[in-house]
Amino acid sequence: MVTSDNITPPITTDNTSFSGRSIEEVRQDFPILARTVHDKPFIYLDSTASSQKPSSVIEAMSHYYQNYNANVHRGVYAVSEEATAAMEKARVKIARFINARQSKQIIFTRNTTESINLVAHTWGSANITNGDLIILTEMEHHSNLVPWHLLAQRTGARLEFVPVTDDGLLRLDIYAELLQQQPKLVAFTHMSNVLGTINPVQDMIAQAHAAGAVTLVDAAQSVPHLPVDVQALDVDFLCFSAHKMLGPTGIGVLYGKKALLEAMPPFMGGGDMIRTVKLREFTTNDLPWKFEAGTPAIAEAIGFGAAIDYLNALGMEAVQQHEREITAYAMEKLQEVAGLTIYGPDASQRGGVISFTLADIHPHDLASILDQEVGVAIRAGHHCAQPLMERYDLAATARASFYVYTVKEEVDILVQGLQKAQEIFHF
Repeated sequence: MVTSDNITPPITTDNTSFSGRSIEEVRQDFPILARTVHDKPFIYLDSTASSQKPSSVIEAMSHYYQNYNANVHRGVYAVSEEATAAMEKARVKIARFINARQSKQIIFTRNTTESINLVAHTWGSANITNGDLIILTEMEHHSNLVPWHLLAQRTGARLEFVPVTDDGLLRLDIYAELLQQQPKLVAFTHMSNVLGTINPVQDMIAQAHAAGAVTLVDAAQSVPHLPVDVQALDVDFLCFSAHKMLGPTGIGVLYGKKALLEAMPPFMGGGDMIRTVKLREFTTNDLPWKFEAGTPAIAEAIGFGAAIDYLNALGMEAVQQHEREITAYAMEKLQEVAGLTIYGPDASQRGGVISFTLADIHPHDLASILDQEVGVAIRAGHHCAQPLMERYDLAATARASFYVYTVKEEVDILVQGLQKAQEIFHF
């Protein structure tokens, strides 16, 4: 963990350029940033929970509803075919964004959580048996813990966990020892939603494969913020959500290797996931529709495609570089606040997430003061990572998180708000 010291703050001028566009121009694409809260400019530092949406995403969804709203895959009339084409075009965009070999490897789900549950119920139920080992880590979001608890309860499998160091890094030596026990599955986060830690996933996947394990990566926090190439990673399953990457809520993705997806039983039964149905039997549809029962989130898929277009126009390398600069700046500025403790690694090993505590002030009180006094929105709580909180002997932390629209001046106002909290609590 990092504690407070007296550090000279860097110059706050933001020189970010996204394919020739300034950060000021990018911010104008997000209408919500123009609003006020408690008569103060709205400052959004909770992008790890859910990102804001550019006008292009909002307009793409509105355009669908106004001009070609119809169900997909089933209608032979023009408007239905337009809707189907737009939704499937979005699937292709997403496949290219993560460098999947084929768009049929992109399964639409409701969110990252459902993607992980899909794998646990289908692949897990077909492949995990009594006594099999599943390796997880102490830094996982509940969405990458509870599905495996449930699978272990159903099958008698056992769970083991890679510990986290005081500095917020995985104990890779323990990971190597656990792999010697020949696990069936290894599941871990690419980037911690609490500590910001970016894990060495390519090496971890290679080690897991060498031990004969299948791998699942929770990429909810990485795909929105840095380039991710599923072929280079050689990952078996990868899960992420639209709403954390400028897209709408209610839609996520499960990427899987084709052979694994084809061998898995369907997740839910109903329309669109079948090829034929008789009274006493049925046959499943081809990928990806085999796992997409019922009417899908059509508008959300189209909005997701628009979000991919927006990120591609910015350039993911530029997105990552911007967040590195903001995070490094924020780490330095926050360390000027007396009594503040930052959890996790230094800026070179983390993404745009900073969890912290301030003396004995409860994180919920901090979040309320920041909202009321300076218009800053942060998250406070256990961040759906209670085992990680327990690891650091904490009930909760405050968390500031950044994205393409965050500027250094907003970090300065965050610090001012924390200093105001010190005054209120006479600290």
